[in-house]
Amino acid sequence: MEHVAGLCSPVTAGETGPESSDGPSEDEGLVDAFGDLAALPVEVEERRPTCVRCCRPVKVCLCPFLPPRALDVNTCLYVVQHPAEESRVLRTVPLLAACLPPAKCNIIVGRRFTEEKHPELAAVCQDSRTLILYPGPQSQSLEEVVRAGELAANAKHNIIIIDGTWSQAKNMFLKNSLFHLPRQVQLSRTLSSQYVIRTQPSNICLSTLECAAVALSILEENEDILEVLLRPLRALCSFQLQHGAQVHHSKEHLLKNGMYDKPMPKNKRKIKRMERLITDHSACPR
Repeated sequence: MEHVAGLCSPVTAGETGPESSDGPSEDEGLVDAFGDLAALPVEVEERRPTCVRCCRPVKVCLCPFLPPRALDVNTCLYVVQHPAEESRVLRTVPLLAACLPPAKCNIIVGRRFTEEKHPELAAVCQDSRTLILYPGPQSQSLEEVVRAGELAANAKHNIIIIDGTWSQAKNMFLKNSLFHLPRQVQLSRTLSSQYVIRTQPSNICLSTLECAAVALSILEENEDILEVLLRPLRALCSFQLQHGAQVHHSKEHLLKNGMYDKPMPKNKRKIKRMERLITDHSACPR
């Protein structure tokens, strides 16, 4: 309606020529026409009621698939979320948060994090008990670190997970020096993603919820945690598939089977990265 108001602004004398006494002017007719339109009732679309626990519309609530009570864990999870993830409809982080105590699942949204603006996160990054889950040449296998007893026994560890696309996560990791302070770990366990309603770069790429589920099950030395956290994700995907969603194969699967129907990139670095997805099963899309 702002544009309409602009059209209805007063016209100064001399802009429309001499006034006519034969009836209303053309401008007055436009004003009346827009006035009639403005008087029409506006239909306001009501938002569907949302479940306060799983953050899903009430009609498709996933609470029956969540644990009756929040999981009792010692590890404190910090999900550093790219702002673009907030607008995605089928996010996994709300399901993760619904399974854990509020104090054990902290979600921090942003791109840039400094000690001045985020003193609590900075303190966590500087804590010797903190790990950051991010693959790379400097990262160690989380399973091997735990198996070797390199983590203090009975200590309450923190683990940071970056939530975003692979390119967003890479950008956030490289441009935030705070994330270079904790011990860097990665998952060496072979696990195919069950988040089949969203395309992953490779077969070994996992959603944020799946990464958290595997990491917590390792740190807590409790395999039941993995099943409890994956249950609502399976239910979400099953519901979407029943209502028209398609199974999204990974880019690696599409390339290997000649099913990739998008134009190939012209950038040589991107081409090499896609070639690695085909030839190197353990390649991470960094």
